[in-house]
Amino acid sequence: MATRTIARRLPDSALPVSWRVHREVVVLLGWGRAILLQLAHPLVARGVADHSRFRDEGLGRLRRLHRTLGAMLTLTFGTAEEAAAVVRRINGIHDRVQGRLPGGAGRFPVGTTYSAHDPALLRWVHATCVDSFLLAYERFVAPLAPGERDAYCAESAEIEAPLGMPAGVLPRTHAALSGYVDAMLTSDEIGVTDVARELAEGIVHPPLGRLSGPAVLALRLATVGLLPASVRDAYGFAWSARRERALGVLARSVRGVLPFTPSVLREWPVARRAQRRAAA
Repeated sequence: MATRTIARRLPDSALPVSWRVHREVVVLLGWGRAILLQLAHPLVARGVADHSRFRDEGLGRLRRLHRTLGAMLTLTFGTAEEAAAVVRRINGIHDRVQGRLPGGAGRFPVGTTYSAHDPALLRWVHATCVDSFLLAYERFVAPLAPGERDAYCAESAEIEAPLGMPAGVLPRTHAALSGYVDAMLTSDEIGVTDVARELAEGIVHPPLGRLSGPAVLALRLATVGLLPASVRDAYGFAWSARRERALGVLARSVRGVLPFTPSVLREWPVARRAQRRAAA
């Protein structure tokens, strides 16, 4: 009689915090917030508008999300060789993303240059992802202890050297992350432009046709609701106490269902493979 092999898993306490956060499919509810915060920087918005097919393709947003999500998951759960290949691809893309503002944007005058290799822009993009994923995890999965938040920031900052950033650019504690994001949001460096609003429309209202459903509505609610109020207002998104209550109901419902959800539905396949590999 053939015996059935039971896949072993390490306890969560033995896993990097980044594995616990990134394995959860539901953390994708923080992705839209991260992108909209990134686009709130005029130079990031211009770079996306000039060097991607984000606006031209009906499903361009989904393709970009798929590529970016795949890169993040590989960097977290892939082998060293797989992660190195992703880093080479990212750096190759960044080599091509550079240009000048055709007009004034926020505090940046016409002709201001931008580059995807700029450590300041890389820091903002990185921080918005880390901040948004932490927020989504704690809102929809479970709270983290202060030390776990710090560990997640430190683990995420390991991408600093591979992307060519000077040492110490990325925040390595939750306090440093929160302080940096808050300082940026109250500075004149962040300003939602017309270009950002145009790009944001495709994120909040993706052209999915018959693919639209409860999942898309939940993603839209989380994308707008999790934004800082100042940024949400700058984009012109409507919000109300009723929608805030709906977001709370969504969060409580997800937290209630997740413990009973099989890992095959709850976690990304690459994360399950990595956990089995680590246990072996």
